[in-house]
Amino acid sequence: MADLDKWVDELGKLSVLEIAELVKKLESAWGVSAAAPVAVAAVAPTAEAAAEPVEEKTEFDVIIKDAGPKKIEVIKTIRQFTNLGLKEAKELAETAGGKVLEGVSKEAAADAKTKLEAAGAVIEVA
Repeated sequence: MADLDKWVDELGKLSVLEIAELVKKLESAWGVSAAAPVAVAAVAPTAEAAAEPVEEKTEFDVIIKDAGPKKIEVIKTIRQFTNLGLKEAKELAETAGGKVLEGVSKEAAADAKTKLEAAGAVIEVA
């Protein structure tokens, strides 16, 4: 049996054009078609692309769902995290789905959620 490693090394030195020409010669000499292996090779990168890890989310929004029974405490807490005045913070606390913070880190979002929930609000981090 031939030394297959030697053949692999030699074939690895060929250019793409030389490999294409070699394939054509082997197809005509042996009466076969290399179409099926080429199709399988074309499918492989798609499978690899699907296996790539999904990029982890790095920016989060803190959304108020309900101010709860202690609205004044929630307003004070909102003002700690934002530069909003009293009127704007009150309007935000009363607006379901209002974004208290946008595009913040995971740690900052978790901190804001903890403090706002302690004040009585219902919070969602998205």
